[in-house]
Amino acid sequence: MAHHEFTLPVTEAQVRALRIDDTVTLAGALYGIRDATQIALFDRDRATRFDLRGQAVVHTAPNVRKVAPSAEHPAGYAPVCIGTTTSSRMERFTRPLMAQCGVRLIVGKGGLGDASLAAFRELGGAYLALIGGAAALETTWVDAIEDVDLDDLNPESLWRFRIHGFGPLRVAMDSHGGSLYATVDAAARAKRAAALAAMGVRS
Repeated sequence: MAHHEFTLPVTEAQVRALRIDDTVTLAGALYGIRDATQIALFDRDRATRFDLRGQAVVHTAPNVRKVAPSAEHPAGYAPVCIGTTTSSRMERFTRPLMAQCGVRLIVGKGGLGDASLAAFRELGGAYLALIGGAAALETTWVDAIEDVDLDDLNPESLWRFRIHGFGPLRVAMDSHGGSLYATVDAAARAKRAAALAAMGVRS
């Protein structure tokens, strides 16, 4: 297990160096997206003015407060609570995020499925896991909301956060076919089968 410090954007080589159970801390820009954001981009053919090549996105719809634009709050929003949402709903968007937008890293909770794992392997990406319920801590890693696009979708706008020390995050899916979720699932199924066999129950 290794620890990696990344200042975004990152290269394909950097991402392919990651292995499951490694940890990663991010700095620079982090882009917040959620269901409606990606439906707009990939189902409704809307475009963003942000360059997402080599970037990381986090599955979130943040709680923000509208304020006057300033040096501290350049986008006119102050972060109140930036928590991470469950990723599985957004499984079908992993490949277009990578292939069309150039995204390299996805931050979320709960993991993604086989189609995402295939996209990570073919295109060079990884999934970085956050623990659910850590929104208060996560918010302390956000210095400012630098910019926002597709803001008619608020709070599922496309957010650009300026971050520092965002992590450590656990590499839960890598570009080599590794998935902690698949490993845990297989172990749980094996334990269930063993328990049923011990009770004389046929599964």
